[in-house]
Amino acid sequence: MSDRSDSKIPVSIPPMKPLKAPFRLPEEWYRKNVMRLQARLEENGLDGIILENVWNIIYFSGLFHTQTERPLWLFIPTRGEPVFFHPALDRDLIDNWWIRDTEWYFDYPHHGGYNKVVYEPGPPQDLLQWMLASLAQRGFTRATLGIEAEVGPSVEARMRTALPGATFKVAGDICFRMRLIKTPEEIALLQKALDLQDHLLEYARAFILEHGTGVTDFEVELEIRRYATHKLMKLIRPDGRPHNGVGIFIGVSCRAGVSTAYPHPNQFYYHKIERGDAIQIAGWVHIGGYEGECYRAIQTCPMTELQEKTWRIHTEMTWLQAELSRAGSRCNEIACQTLKVARDAGLEKFIYHRPAHGIGMEGHQDPCLSPGDETVLQEGMVLSNEPGLYNPEEGWGYTHSNTVLVGQEKGTLLSKTPMTEEWCWLEI
Repeated sequence: MSDRSDSKIPVSIPPMKPLKAPFRLPEEWYRKNVMRLQARLEENGLDGIILENVWNIIYFSGLFHTQTERPLWLFIPTRGEPVFFHPALDRDLIDNWWIRDTEWYFDYPHHGGYNKVVYEPGPPQDLLQWMLASLAQRGFTRATLGIEAEVGPSVEARMRTALPGATFKVAGDICFRMRLIKTPEEIALLQKALDLQDHLLEYARAFILEHGTGVTDFEVELEIRRYATHKLMKLIRPDGRPHNGVGIFIGVSCRAGVSTAYPHPNQFYYHKIERGDAIQIAGWVHIGGYEGECYRAIQTCPMTELQEKTWRIHTEMTWLQAELSRAGSRCNEIACQTLKVARDAGLEKFIYHRPAHGIGMEGHQDPCLSPGDETVLQEGMVLSNEPGLYNPEEGWGYTHSNTVLVGQEKGTLLSKTPMTEEWCWLEI
């Protein structure tokens, strides 16, 4: 029997796989991650790297924060401890975290002194030059420093004014290549998010079976989110303090009827479920910043012959893409083999997109299983699994999605919800 303390359905569903702490990566993981980066910086002849991308900062520091127009930098030297340069509103978050070397400005645009609240008006100051001048004070006047991406001429001029003796090299790919290959600790956290999502799909299916044509897709989505939130918060027990319960997002959706016929519909989901509707239940829950995808394409009976054929072909494509997602395979070759299944079945006009993309903390991440991506897969990459087929003329479409871990022999499905006719074809 499942734990039904938060349930609004009178039937049993398969129990959720027990989720146990931790619900975020520990401080020690981030410290080791910085050391891994420092080794790569040294291999590339760099004295340090300046990070501004929010995902790079979270990946190496573990500081979950809100990115706005206010600049926030993390400098990681090849030798020594990292340094934060940040706005005042984040100072309590940073002061209570493991990186101790910090500098801050009051707010953006900034005028006045630093590391204090300011009250006098004046012209804006260049915070980029302030950050670089602070690096000069730390001994990096003639250093070779990595930056994440190319900058324009005006930004480059400001950088050279602040640090005329330094050399700047684009090195963001060093960080990105690290983020592509998930560590065992990252995969374990990702698996927790997917175990919850599998349970939520079971709950959503049971809720639809119970209420049938008496609810809208909007109400199904709200109920999944309510149930998921209570379920997860009982485990995490947030206390309102920084760094506990971070990287949490209850990403769920339900759409029924015509909206399923479009890959990325722009309409609000509010449709009274009817017999004969296609329904997509989707989950992308984040725990500790890590998420996977788990969607199921449901069809309520009665079904037409074309619907049955299309659903079966799209499910076959989903299984095939997962199996082909092994180390050493090219992304574009997997994509074309997968899409060919629909073409050979005479369903070419229902193809609207590539079968998959990489998954990271930011959601979509390279590489993509697309005809134009020649990336060779590596063990430890994580991919989506969503070769959908869509029929806008008749108002229905199907997209499963799973989270696939690239392995040596084949891809492994980390999401476990069935993709069977028994599970997905419903009598309501």
